[in-house]
Amino acid sequence: MCANYEPIARSRALLLNLFEPTFDYKTDIFPSYSGPILIGHDDQIEWRLARFGLVPNWANEIPKAKTYNARTETISTKRSFQHAWKNNQFCLIPVETIFEPKYIHGKAHWYGIYRQDDMPFTVAGIYEYATLNNKTIISMSMLTINADMHPFMNEFHAPEDEKRSIIVIPPSLRNGWLSCTHEDASDYFVEMPVDEFTAAPKSEMSKFRPTKQ
Repeated sequence: MCANYEPIARSRALLLNLFEPTFDYKTDIFPSYSGPILIGHDDQIEWRLARFGLVPNWANEIPKAKTYNARTETISTKRSFQHAWKNNQFCLIPVETIFEPKYIHGKAHWYGIYRQDDMPFTVAGIYEYATLNNKTIISMSMLTINADMHPFMNEFHAPEDEKRSIIVIPPSLRNGWLSCTHEDASDYFVEMPVDEFTAAPKSEMSKFRPTKQ
Protein backbone atom coordinates (compact mmCIF):
# COMPACT_ATOMS: atom_id res chain seq x y z
CA MET A 1 0.00 0.00 0.00
CA CYS A 2 1.14 3.54 -0.67
CA ALA A 3 -0.91 6.41 0.75
CA ASN A 4 1.74 9.13 0.66
CA TYR A 5 4.37 10.10 -1.87
CA GLU A 6 6.52 12.96 -3.08
CA PRO A 7 5.75 13.69 -6.76
CA ILE A 8 8.45 14.56 -9.25
CA ALA A 9 9.68 18.13 -8.91
CA ARG A 10 8.65 20.17 -11.94
CA SER A 11 12.23 21.19 -12.73
CA ARG A 12 13.31 17.54 -12.77
CA ALA A 13 10.93 16.48 -15.54
CA LEU A 14 13.87 16.85 -17.92
CA LEU A 15 15.46 13.86 -16.21
CA LEU A 16 12.64 11.81 -17.76
CA ASN A 17 13.22 13.56 -21.12
CA LEU A 18 9.96 15.48 -20.69
CA PHE A 19 8.90 19.10 -20.66
CA GLU A 20 7.93 20.54 -17.29
CA PRO A 21 4.25 20.26 -16.28
CA THR A 22 2.41 23.54 -16.79
CA PHE A 23 0.37 23.21 -13.59
CA ASP A 24 1.21 23.46 -9.90
CA TYR A 25 0.80 20.73 -7.28
CA LYS A 26 1.78 19.99 -3.70
CA THR A 27 5.18 18.53 -2.85
CA ASP A 28 3.69 15.94 -0.48
CA ILE A 29 0.73 13.97 -1.84
CA PHE A 30 -1.90 12.16 0.24
CA PRO A 31 -5.24 10.62 -0.84
CA SER A 32 -7.61 13.24 -2.33
CA TYR A 33 -4.67 15.52 -3.26
CA SER A 34 -3.90 16.02 -6.95
CA GLY A 35 -0.57 15.12 -8.49
CA PRO A 36 0.96 14.81 -11.96
CA ILE A 37 0.53 11.72 -14.12
CA LEU A 38 1.60 10.80 -17.64
CA ILE A 39 -0.79 9.29 -20.17
CA GLY A 40 -0.33 8.13 -23.75
CA HIS A 41 -2.42 9.97 -26.33
CA ASP A 42 -2.06 9.65 -30.13
CA ASP A 43 1.47 8.27 -29.69
CA GLN A 44 2.37 11.26 -27.52
CA ILE A 45 3.04 11.35 -23.78
CA GLU A 46 1.10 14.10 -22.03
CA TRP A 47 0.90 15.49 -18.51
CA ARG A 48 -2.35 15.49 -16.57
CA LEU A 49 -3.23 16.59 -13.04
CA ALA A 50 -5.09 13.76 -11.32
CA ARG A 51 -6.69 13.16 -7.95
CA PHE A 52 -4.89 10.50 -5.87
CA GLY A 53 -7.74 8.08 -5.24
CA LEU A 54 -9.67 6.84 -8.26
CA VAL A 55 -13.24 8.06 -8.71
CA PRO A 56 -15.22 5.52 -10.80
CA ASN A 57 -16.79 6.81 -14.01
CA TRP A 58 -20.25 5.90 -12.67
CA ALA A 59 -19.85 7.66 -9.29
CA ASN A 60 -22.20 10.44 -8.17
CA GLU A 61 -19.89 11.44 -5.32
CA ILE A 62 -16.36 10.88 -4.08
CA PRO A 63 -16.18 7.24 -2.95
CA LYS A 64 -15.69 6.44 0.71
CA ALA A 65 -13.66 3.35 -0.20
CA LYS A 66 -9.88 3.61 -0.27
CA THR A 67 -9.20 3.69 -4.01
CA TYR A 68 -5.70 5.17 -4.03
CA ASN A 69 -4.21 1.68 -4.50
CA ALA A 70 -5.46 -1.07 -6.80
CA ARG A 71 -4.46 -4.68 -6.15
CA THR A 72 -3.37 -6.36 -9.38
CA GLU A 73 -4.96 -9.62 -8.21
CA THR A 74 -8.46 -8.09 -8.09
CA ILE A 75 -8.33 -4.99 -10.28
CA SER A 76 -10.26 -6.66 -13.11
CA THR A 77 -13.17 -7.62 -10.85
CA LYS A 78 -13.46 -4.63 -8.51
CA ARG A 79 -16.31 -2.41 -9.69
CA SER A 80 -14.39 0.79 -8.91
CA PHE A 81 -11.59 -0.14 -11.32
CA GLN A 82 -13.30 -2.29 -13.96
CA HIS A 83 -14.05 0.46 -16.47
CA ALA A 84 -10.55 1.91 -16.44
CA TRP A 85 -9.00 -1.57 -16.58
CA LYS A 86 -11.09 -2.82 -19.49
CA ASN A 87 -10.48 0.42 -21.40
CA ASN A 88 -6.72 0.17 -20.93
CA GLN A 89 -6.47 3.51 -19.11
CA PHE A 90 -2.94 3.04 -17.83
CA CYS A 91 -0.77 5.89 -16.63
CA LEU A 92 2.63 6.58 -15.14
CA ILE A 93 2.94 8.40 -11.83
CA PRO A 94 6.34 10.15 -11.70
CA VAL A 95 7.65 10.32 -8.15
CA GLU A 96 10.74 11.21 -6.15
CA THR A 97 9.88 9.19 -3.03
CA ILE A 98 7.15 6.94 -1.70
CA PHE A 99 6.52 6.69 2.04
CA GLU A 100 5.74 3.49 3.95
CA PRO A 101 5.61 2.57 7.65
CA LYS A 102 8.30 0.36 9.15
CA TYR A 103 7.46 -1.15 12.53
CA ILE A 104 10.29 -0.96 15.05
CA HIS A 105 9.63 -2.34 18.55
CA GLY A 106 5.92 -2.37 17.74
CA LYS A 107 5.71 1.28 16.68
CA ALA A 108 5.25 2.61 13.14
CA HIS A 109 8.06 4.81 11.81
CA TRP A 110 7.54 6.41 8.40
CA TYR A 111 10.31 5.85 5.88
CA GLY A 112 10.96 7.39 2.49
CA ILE A 113 11.82 4.92 -0.29
CA TYR A 114 13.79 6.36 -3.19
CA ARG A 115 16.34 5.50 -5.83
CA GLN A 116 19.95 5.22 -4.72
CA ASP A 117 21.03 7.43 -7.64
CA ASP A 118 18.44 10.04 -6.54
CA MET A 119 16.69 9.96 -9.93
CA PRO A 120 12.89 10.26 -10.15
CA PHE A 121 11.07 7.09 -11.14
CA THR A 122 7.69 6.11 -12.56
CA VAL A 123 5.02 4.03 -10.84
CA ALA A 124 2.37 2.00 -12.67
CA GLY A 125 -1.07 3.53 -12.33
CA ILE A 126 -4.59 3.47 -13.71
CA TYR A 127 -6.70 6.57 -14.33
CA GLU A 128 -10.34 7.47 -14.82
CA TYR A 129 -12.64 10.33 -15.82
CA ALA A 130 -15.79 11.06 -13.82
CA THR A 131 -18.31 13.89 -13.78
CA LEU A 132 -19.36 15.26 -10.39
CA ASN A 133 -21.50 18.39 -10.07
CA ASN A 134 -21.07 19.02 -13.80
CA LYS A 135 -17.30 19.06 -13.43
CA THR A 136 -14.94 16.52 -14.99
CA ILE A 137 -12.50 14.93 -12.55
CA ILE A 138 -9.40 12.99 -13.54
CA SER A 139 -8.30 10.56 -10.86
CA MET A 140 -5.82 7.75 -10.50
CA SER A 141 -4.67 4.82 -8.40
CA MET A 142 -1.30 3.15 -7.95
CA LEU A 143 -1.17 -0.56 -8.79
CA THR A 144 0.29 -2.87 -6.15
CA ILE A 145 1.61 -6.43 -6.03
CA ASN A 146 2.33 -8.85 -3.21
CA ALA A 147 5.74 -8.30 -1.57
CA ASP A 148 5.77 -10.96 1.17
CA MET A 149 8.95 -12.45 -0.29
CA HIS A 150 10.60 -9.24 -1.48
CA PRO A 151 13.83 -8.76 0.53
CA PHE A 152 13.40 -4.97 0.72
CA MET A 153 9.71 -4.13 0.50
CA ASN A 154 8.73 -6.82 3.01
CA GLU A 155 10.34 -4.67 5.72
CA PHE A 156 7.38 -2.30 5.63
CA HIS A 157 3.79 -2.33 6.97
CA ALA A 158 2.51 -3.89 10.18
CA PRO A 159 3.98 -7.33 11.03
CA GLU A 160 0.60 -9.05 10.79
CA ASP A 161 -0.35 -7.41 7.46
CA GLU A 162 0.29 -8.69 3.96
CA LYS A 163 3.27 -6.89 2.44
CA ARG A 164 2.46 -4.89 -0.70
CA SER A 165 4.59 -2.96 -3.15
CA ILE A 166 4.12 -0.44 -5.90
CA ILE A 167 5.24 -1.40 -9.41
CA VAL A 168 8.18 0.57 -10.78
CA ILE A 169 8.10 0.90 -14.57
CA PRO A 170 11.68 1.33 -15.87
CA PRO A 171 12.53 3.76 -18.70
CA SER A 172 12.64 1.02 -21.36
CA LEU A 173 9.06 -0.07 -20.58
CA ARG A 174 7.31 3.27 -20.06
CA ASN A 175 5.91 3.63 -23.57
CA GLY A 176 4.89 -0.01 -23.57
CA TRP A 177 2.96 0.35 -20.31
CA LEU A 178 1.10 3.43 -21.53
CA SER A 179 -0.01 1.69 -24.71
CA CYS A 180 -0.57 -1.86 -23.50
CA THR A 181 -3.92 -3.63 -23.19
CA HIS A 182 -5.30 -5.18 -20.03
CA GLU A 183 -4.66 -8.60 -21.54
CA ASP A 184 -0.92 -7.81 -21.57
CA ALA A 185 -0.69 -5.67 -18.44
CA SER A 186 0.55 -8.51 -16.24
CA ASP A 187 3.78 -8.56 -18.26
CA TYR A 188 4.64 -5.31 -16.44
CA PHE A 189 3.84 -6.52 -12.92
CA VAL A 190 7.49 -6.87 -11.89
CA GLU A 191 9.14 -6.47 -8.49
CA MET A 192 11.07 -3.37 -7.49
CA PRO A 193 14.82 -3.85 -8.23
CA VAL A 194 16.41 -4.42 -4.82
CA ASP A 195 19.81 -2.97 -5.72
CA GLU A 196 18.37 0.32 -7.07
CA PHE A 197 16.41 1.56 -4.05
CA THR A 198 17.08 2.57 -0.47
CA ALA A 199 15.15 4.07 2.43
CA ALA A 200 15.54 6.63 5.21
CA PRO A 201 13.29 7.92 8.02
CA LYS A 202 10.91 10.55 6.68
CA SER A 203 11.80 12.89 9.54
CA GLU A 204 15.45 12.78 8.48
CA MET A 205 15.08 12.91 4.69
CA SER A 206 16.66 16.38 4.46
CA LYS A 207 19.90 14.90 5.84
CA PHE A 208 20.06 12.31 3.09
CA ARG A 209 18.74 14.21 0.09
CA PRO A 210 18.90 17.82 -1.13
CA THR A 211 15.74 19.89 -1.36
CA LYS A 212 14.22 19.70 -4.84
CA GLN A 213 12.62 22.64 -6.60
